[in-house]
Amino acid sequence: MQKFFSIFSFYRPFILWSVVLNMALSFLKYEIIPILILKLLLVGFLWYFLNETRAKRKLIFYKNLGVSTLKLFALLYVVDLVFSLPFLIILREFI
Repeated sequence: MQKFFSIFSFYRPFILWSVVLNMALSFLKYEIIPILILKLLLVGFLWYFLNETRAKRKLIFYKNLGVSTLKLFALLYVVDLVFSLPFLIILREFI
């Protein structure tokens, strides 16, 4: 359970960006699947960026908890799907 809360605390700064991206792409009439694929690509870019810069030091805490960087970002995407999918479906009904 501690790992889940630590992954959620890693996701917390990205919640606002995720919601803004969902709303912007929904207003531009993109379907749900392309939005989720784009978010997967953005999570991949974030993983690459954090692994190749000095920001890699932020990932040491999660490695000490036993969470690899690949697992961290995979779970980050899954958590984002859990929050984004219902939001996109509800938003799609009003647009």
